[in-house]
Amino acid sequence: MRFNFKNMLQKNKLRIIPLGGLGEIGRNMTVFEYGQDIVIIDMGLQFPEEDMPGIDYIIPNIDYLKGKEKNIKGVFITHGHYDHIGAIPHLMPKLGNPPLYGSALTAGIIQKRQEDYPQSRIKVNVVDYDSRVNLGTFKVEFFHVNHNIPGVLGIVLHTPEGIVVHTGDFKFDHSPVADKPADIGRIAQIGTKNVLALMSDSTAAEVPGYSVSESEIQKVLDDIFVKAEGRIIVATFSSLISRIQQIITLSEKYGRKLAIDGFSMRNNVEIAHQLGYLKIKKGTLIKADQMKNSPDNKVALMCTGAQGEEKAVLMRIVNKEHKFVNIKKGDSVIFSSSVVPGNERTVQNLKDQLYRQEAHVIHYKMMDVHAGGHGQVEDLKMMLNLIKPKFFIPVHGEYKHLVKNANIAKSMGIPPKNIIISDIGKVIETDGVEMRFGGTVPAGRVMVDGLGV
Repeated sequence: MRFNFKNMLQKNKLRIIPLGGLGEIGRNMTVFEYGQDIVIIDMGLQFPEEDMPGIDYIIPNIDYLKGKEKNIKGVFITHGHYDHIGAIPHLMPKLGNPPLYGSALTAGIIQKRQEDYPQSRIKVNVVDYDSRVNLGTFKVEFFHVNHNIPGVLGIVLHTPEGIVVHTGDFKFDHSPVADKPADIGRIAQIGTKNVLALMSDSTAAEVPGYSVSESEIQKVLDDIFVKAEGRIIVATFSSLISRIQQIITLSEKYGRKLAIDGFSMRNNVEIAHQLGYLKIKKGTLIKADQMKNSPDNKVALMCTGAQGEEKAVLMRIVNKEHKFVNIKKGDSVIFSSSVVPGNERTVQNLKDQLYRQEAHVIHYKMMDVHAGGHGQVEDLKMMLNLIKPKFFIPVHGEYKHLVKNANIAKSMGIPPKNIIISDIGKVIETDGVEMRFGGTVPAGRVMVDGLGV
């Protein structure tokens, strides 16, 4: 009896399995499986909601991958935000530490965080936008997009059934800070190759227009620095490298010494500076305990805590638990980030406490002191126009965001039958001609409480 290996191979289908990041913000992780080969994009965490006391964060359930560890050819990380890297110390050892790939900055952030997990040794293979990686039946390329951290990789996955493009978190910024503009020419070139499917960021799919450029934020922050008579305290995400560069630049421009406070923010500044992503003049940075040595109008502080995190710097300052800094009357406190869904009440309580202590509070709803890192409606249309996919899979966002992004795709001429709104644990199968659901796999939340999983 003779076997027809060609027909056997044709029975395989590409399986796309989201283990996080759909119907929620964060915990991004997607499995791509063809025959005996598996690659994974991202391995992130999700921050707990207000009704989860004692939980530090939430990571994906990887029960589906048990017994398949040897099939995992590689893990690709799109960028260095914790909702894309945060589960690495917990999951990589359980998966047998397959090859891990990311940009230089992403690798630096991952390796620095690994110092907190000495029992888990992980090596990151550094790739850039010109790299090509062959892993079994998969061939992987990359392209440059903007976000609010440098070193972001869009991913082009060549599979036996066709090309799948995963945008990661992205926006188009023609005048970014601490980064280069997105490589629109390269993205357009990818779009000439008959792309099978586009998996596109949906987080800002409800927001009309184009994304605000970081250079526009710089103008607003500049005006605040001009008018502020007291100390300036800026709270933002520890990994928002572009915003950190803006505050460094403005502090130097207006003769303010700048303190960086918050363990993760100090680490990220050190890594980004070493890799050349941050430009800092000698003498600009001081320690928090040195702020008292300068007049109030000659000092600034950049810190963590814009989401009202209990142990973050800004909350400790407000609660008078910080060793060196308390709120003074006349301080200008800038919340240079949007509020993560679920944190609204906590952040508002924090702002109220600042008002009670007679600080000037400035946030993104008052003026443009924050630009989101996610493409708005016109950015999403532009990506669709450039890639020209046959199928469209909205990813990254709550269910309403996925629906909004799907509607954008319909408006751009993608047939409704070619738009797949999926959910965590639902398997998407394609033979390159059709795409449909093919059952479910174990999925759900795995809680991390600091002591165990």
